[in-house]
Amino acid sequence: MALWRWRKRGVKAARRYPVPLTAHQLWMVSLSAPVNRHKGASRTTLYPYVRIDDDGARHRLADQWDITSREQLVGRLDALAGSGYRARAHQLTGVAPLAWDAAMYVDIARRGFACGLIGESDAWTALKNIVPAVAGTYGSWQEYADHYLLGRRVWREGLRAPGDPELPPQTVADAHLQALLDPANRASPWNRAPWDAIRDPDRPLPVSGRTRE
Repeated sequence: MALWRWRKRGVKAARRYPVPLTAHQLWMVSLSAPVNRHKGASRTTLYPYVRIDDDGARHRLADQWDITSREQLVGRLDALAGSGYRARAHQLTGVAPLAWDAAMYVDIARRGFACGLIGESDAWTALKNIVPAVAGTYGSWQEYADHYLLGRRVWREGLRAPGDPELPPQTVADAHLQALLDPANRASPWNRAPWDAIRDPDRPLPVSGRTRE
C-alpha cells in the first residue's frame, strides 16, 4: 500500500509529463492561475499539481462541482463557456466578468484531465476553445486579474448557492493576484507567458527549474 501511494501521489508530475509547454500552452494554462493558490498546485503544466494526485483532482471535482463523469464535466465546461456566472453578474453590476468563468473553466478542464475524465488532447482542445473570447475581451493580465477579482466578489456577495464551498478572505485572493502580476516574480507564469504571447507565433519556452510558483 505504501508503494502504491508513492506511485500515485509522490512522483513529480514533470516525470510523467516531461515535455515543457510552449508559450501558447502556458498562456492557456495560466488562465487558471488565480484559482491555484494552494500548496502543491502547478501553474506551469497542464497537470494541475506538482506531484501526481489523480485522486485529489477527482475528489475536488466531485465535492465542489458534483462532477463524476465525462458528460458532467463537458456539460459544466459548456455552461461556463456559454454564459457562466457572468450573465447573473451582469444583471447585478452591469459588468460581465468573463475572467472569473474562464479561470474556473480552465481549472476544471485540467482536473478532468488529471483524473482521466478527458484525455490530454481533449483537454488542450477545451482550453483552446476559450481563447478567442478571453483574448478578445482583455488586453493584459492586469485587466484579466481585475475582472477575476470582480467576479469573485460578486459571486461571494450574491451568486453563491447553498452548499457552495467557502472561499478564503478577499485579502488572500488580492495578495495572490498581486504576486502573479509582480514583474519581479520570475516564477509567475504571467511573466513567463506575457499577455500578447497568445497573439504571437507559438514558440518553445526554456525549461524552468521551478515546478511551481
